[in-house]
Amino acid sequence: VAKFESTRGTVTAFSPFDARADAEALRKAMKGMGTDEDTILKILTSRNNAQRQEIASAFKTLFGRDLVDDLKSELTGKFETLMVSLMRPTYIFDAHALKHAIKGAGTNEKVLTEILASRTPAEVRNIKQVYLQEYEANLEDKITGETSGYFQRMLVVLLQANRDPDGRVDEGLVEQDAQVLFRAGELKWGTDEEKFITILGTRSVSHLRRVFDKYMTISGFQIEETIDRETSGDLEKLLLAVVKCIRSVPAYFAETLYYSMKGAGTDDDTLIRVMVSRSEIDLLDIRQEFRKNFAKSLHQMIQKDTSGDYRKALLLLCGGDDE
Repeated sequence: VAKFESTRGTVTAFSPFDARADAEALRKAMKGMGTDEDTILKILTSRNNAQRQEIASAFKTLFGRDLVDDLKSELTGKFETLMVSLMRPTYIFDAHALKHAIKGAGTNEKVLTEILASRTPAEVRNIKQVYLQEYEANLEDKITGETSGYFQRMLVVLLQANRDPDGRVDEGLVEQDAQVLFRAGELKWGTDEEKFITILGTRSVSHLRRVFDKYMTISGFQIEETIDRETSGDLEKLLLAVVKCIRSVPAYFAETLYYSMKGAGTDDDTLIRVMVSRSEIDLLDIRQEFRKNFAKSLHQMIQKDTSGDYRKALLLLCGGDDE
């Protein structure tokens, strides 16, 4: 199936592509004393994921060695994490991230929120299937075992991947949903979280965009302001992420990238996850939103916030600088 929506990425198929030549160059870069990081990062950031898989296969064919294992033993730190992430096959990327978000001590709610709020119903269905195949476990069971309360309920709703498809918007229903949300939050002592969960979790994207406009008209508030006031903790973060993704997925990721680098310290896991997972989908749109909303380019912020080979590789994935 041709995927036309994937043309807003910064990474596209490299041509002329020669998997064996790339495999040989990578082997040479890692053989003997010292490692030629420059060659590694230039090859891996300029090939798309499908081509990287072909390189890994050629690498094994020619040398009987596992490319990812070699990268892990030759590289270190954030740069290693980034290169290994680039090698992860696209189909398993999200399932892998979720698996690591719910294993061991403590659950990484940030990852659950980011992935389940931003992926389409078709993508979520695919993640569940891959999770079952690869990890022989039911993703929903794993998530419900590690979460609780309304946060858990909203995740379960999103995991059903049953959001209404986009179609003709019924203005009567728009008005009704906006009123229900207003009564469930601002007009109520306490909050009826369940109403927010059902409406935000199941209505179509085009319908909800109209509901948000109508909500503003009725209440005088942006829906985000109400969620901020009426809910808290992980549920608040998840509902806000869902609202932002309904409005614009690229804007949501621009904001996610901005806050991964803003202030003291960098959330490198988030920076790497978003840069790699969106590089072939919508990173060009994300860059545009970033420039529009944060008065600087993504390129400038990565430049200022990171260093070394890690920075070099991220900047190549980012592509141009939107001055």
